[in-house]
Amino acid sequence: MNFPLILFILLLVTGALYAVDVLKFRKLRAPNAPEPLWVEWGAGFFPVILLVFVLRSFLFEPFKIPSGSMIPTLLVGDYILVNKFAYGIRLPVINKKIISINDPQRGDVMVFRYPEDPSLDYIKRVIGVPGDTVAYQNKRLTINGQAVDMKKVEDFEHRDRMYFSEQYQATMGSVQHRVLNDADAPAFIADAAHFPQRENCTYNAAGVICKVPAGHYFMMGDNRDNSRDSRAWGFVPEENIVGKAFFIWLNLGDLSRIGSFR
Repeated sequence: MNFPLILFILLLVTGALYAVDVLKFRKLRAPNAPEPLWVEWGAGFFPVILLVFVLRSFLFEPFKIPSGSMIPTLLVGDYILVNKFAYGIRLPVINKKIISINDPQRGDVMVFRYPEDPSLDYIKRVIGVPGDTVAYQNKRLTINGQAVDMKKVEDFEHRDRMYFSEQYQATMGSVQHRVLNDADAPAFIADAAHFPQRENCTYNAAGVICKVPAGHYFMMGDNRDNSRDSRAWGFVPEENIVGKAFFIWLNLGDLSRIGSFR
């Protein structure tokens, strides 16, 4: 379901009904006459739909975490807010940027349209920006030849699946976050697709090394061995960016998770 398109169509229909009522039919009705149904159920919803459209298209969009690829940062069932203007102002529906503000930075948690199926929204962490060389070898990440600082912390317990993952505190610039590794998972990328500019990547038994092309980003999930991401399906084009995730506004199973995250 293309919700932005549906919302845009509703906005046009209710807006047209509202304009027709204000410019013509409202003047013809008696002062105390009841509104006809097409005004009450059509034009009457226009202000509400306009407000929702503006908020969702240009300011903030809600998003529900559907999978465990971003554990431990984000859990299944988290409801988050996405800042739609963090990386620029974009036209609704077609997602074309018309005003540039900031570029995604390494460490940002970003929502984007999945390159293999743009009708789907994905969420991952920005690992490589245009021009970077990202190497993920033997489960260790380096960017432009510099190893990302990783400090071992307590193992993470997956309570729903009854097992533990190795957990590390990672530092990328000013951003600190935690990542998971499963000791028994292989290092090589088993399901790499044939994606655009795949020639920028070299696959081997230890993992993958990629040179991020201009206008693209390299994304990875924090749950490293349980995330299908840029290692498998390639780079995210700039035009696929939706916004920057920054706040958990609800988790029905654990209200203590409400708040900002990194």
